[in-house]
Amino acid sequence: MDALDLAGFRAAVARMYLAETDVRGWRAARDELFRDHPQSPIPRDASFDGLNYFPPDDAAVVEAVVEPAGGEIEIDTGGPDGVCRYTRVGVLDTPFGELSLWWLAAYGGGLFLPVRDATCGPESYGGGRYLTDTVKGTHGRGVVPLDADRVRLDFNYLYNPSCAYDDQWLCPLAPPENTVRAEIRAGELRYH
Repeated sequence: MDALDLAGFRAAVARMYLAETDVRGWRAARDELFRDHPQSPIPRDASFDGLNYFPPDDAAVVEAVVEPAGGEIEIDTGGPDGVCRYTRVGVLDTPFGELSLWWLAAYGGGLFLPVRDATCGPESYGGGRYLTDTVKGTHGRGVVPLDADRVRLDFNYLYNPSCAYDDQWLCPLAPPENTVRAEIRAGELRYH
């Protein structure tokens, strides 16, 4: 049953994110999940040799103060999810530029931090990448709350949304305010 397979995929993602491993171990586990799981966003008929990444970089790990900022945004996925509504948790001043951290305003909620940087298009997915989407189980790596007003951001965990691999997937993409001019040379590269 697809729903149980999808629940199993999300559970596997959460286990992968919470496992005691480094970024290389996480990447290997992600390759295995994408290669073998029936709910992988990689098309079943595609040859898959693994995902491509920028080399891990300690400079891509930063702490940021969460500056309170209100507001909401709606992102139309163009698919059956329709319009996703997000509430701004705050604004993060990073070495790459300001980014808004969002909370999915739906049952269960979840942190969401999409980003589109200058590598998007030439080297990484053109629609942007995610640093976290905790509704999908991405806890404890890309965005880690340190206390009530600080987070650790590890851009080595930037990853492509499912729509980067197959057109059957529709994803909320980075809004204009999460577009930065800098190159974030960390995380996942473009598929293919």
